[in-house]
Amino acid sequence: MKQLKFLLTLILLAQIQVLMAQKIAYEEFDLPNGLHVILHEDHTAPVVSVGVMYHVGAKDEEPGRTGFAHFFEHLLFEGTKNIPRGKWFEIVSSHGGQNNANTTDDRTYYYEVFPSNNLKLGLWMEAERMRHAVINQIGVDTQNEVVKEEKRLRYDNQPYGHFLEAIKDNVFTKHPYKHTTIGKMADLDAAKLDEFIAFYKKYYVPNNATLVVAGDIDKEQTKKLIKKYFGSIPRGADIKRQKIIEPPITQERHAVYYDKNIQKPAVMQAYLTPSMKDRDAYALDMLSTYLSDGKSSVLYKKLVDDKKKALMVGAFNISQEDYGTYVIFAIPMNDNVSLDDLTKEIDEEIAKVQTQLISEEDYQKILNKIENDFVNSNTTMQGIANSLARYHVLYGNTELINKDLDIYKSITREDLRRVAKKYLNQNQRVLLKYLPKKDDQSKSENQ
Repeated sequence: MKQLKFLLTLILLAQIQVLMAQKIAYEEFDLPNGLHVILHEDHTAPVVSVGVMYHVGAKDEEPGRTGFAHFFEHLLFEGTKNIPRGKWFEIVSSHGGQNNANTTDDRTYYYEVFPSNNLKLGLWMEAERMRHAVINQIGVDTQNEVVKEEKRLRYDNQPYGHFLEAIKDNVFTKHPYKHTTIGKMADLDAAKLDEFIAFYKKYYVPNNATLVVAGDIDKEQTKKLIKKYFGSIPRGADIKRQKIIEPPITQERHAVYYDKNIQKPAVMQAYLTPSMKDRDAYALDMLSTYLSDGKSSVLYKKLVDDKKKALMVGAFNISQEDYGTYVIFAIPMNDNVSLDDLTKEIDEEIAKVQTQLISEEDYQKILNKIENDFVNSNTTMQGIANSLARYHVLYGNTELINKDLDIYKSITREDLRRVAKKYLNQNQRVLLKYLPKKDDQSKSENQ
C-alpha cells in the first residue's frame, strides 16, 4: 500500500512538473475606448470562457454607501436593453453554458463558459452588460432582498460569520478595507436609484474593464468579434483614486466581539501587512502554509494533535491590492483551555519562526503545496481566464501567470524568518476575543 501511495505521488509530481513547464501563451491589446483585452487560444477542449473583470470593489464605495460593488454583482444579471429581465441565466443554460460572478474589496468579475461555438453569444452578453444594463427600481428592490437573504445565511446566522468583519473593523482605521464586501444593509436601503445608476456609469465602463477570452478560439476571428461588440461602447470618464494610507499599528490593540451564533469562544490575532504586489506578501503566504496548512503543520500538530488544547487553529494571509491582513485564530478544545493560554502557545511558535530557520524538509513541503495549488488553479479555461484577468487588473502584470511561481521559489528560509520578525510582532497586532453573546451584551467593544 505504501509503495502504491509513493508511486502515485511520483506520478502526480511528474504531472505537475510537465504542466509547470508549459507556459500559458496569451495576447493582449487595448481598444480605442480603453478596454483591455487578453486572449488565450487553447484547443484541448471545445469550450470557451468569456470574462470581464471590472476594477471596482468594496474599497471604491462612498462612505455611508457600503455594499454597492457586491450589490452590482447581483444587479447586473437583471437584464439589459436586449435581454429581458430574468432571462440571463435561462439564455446561458439553454445554450449549454454556465455563468457566475464574484466580488472582492478590489474588483468584480463576471464570466460565462460556453461550448466554443457559442463564443459570439458570450461576447454579446458581456457587451450588453457593459453597454446598457437596465437599472430600475424593480431590479434594485428585487436584488436588495436577495442580498439581505445572502447576508442572513452567510453572515448573520452562521457561527463565526462575523469574524472577518470584527477583524477588519479593528485593524483598519482610515482605509475602506475597514468595511466588509457585503456592506451594511442600512446603506443599501437608504440609497436612491440615481446613486445606483451613477455607480454603474462611473465604474462599468470599457476603460475600467479587462475582457478575457480563453479556450477553443481563432484569435483573429475573435478580435473581429470583440471590435464588433465592444468597440463602439463609449469610453467613460477617467477614474481618479485617492491613495488612502492606513497608519501602522504600533501598540497592541485589544477588542472583543460577541456572536449570538456560537457556544465556543475564539481568539484571533490580526496584523497589518503589505500589498499583494509586495514580495513580502508571497513570503507571508508561505509562512501561513508552514504554520497551519494540513495536519502536519506546526500549529495544528501542537495545539490540536499533541496538546489537545484547540478544536481548530489556522493562519492565513489575506492578500489585497492596497494592504494585506495576516490572521491567526484558534478555538479552544474545552472550557479548561483559556484564550490567553492559546495566545501564549501561538506566540511561542511565532517567536520560533522569528528566530530560527525552518527545516529544509518543511521548506520543500511548502513549495510543493504552492506548486500544486498553482497548477490546480489553472487546469480549466475559466481558471486560466480568471488568473489572466487578476494578474493584469490587480498586479498590473499579466505575465505573472508564468512568473508567479518563480517569485515563490525565490523566497528563502531566511526570508520567512525575516517577514515573521518584521510583521508578526505583538505591538503590531489586534488581539481579538470572539465570544458567545448574552442578551445584555453589545455586539463589539474595544478595550
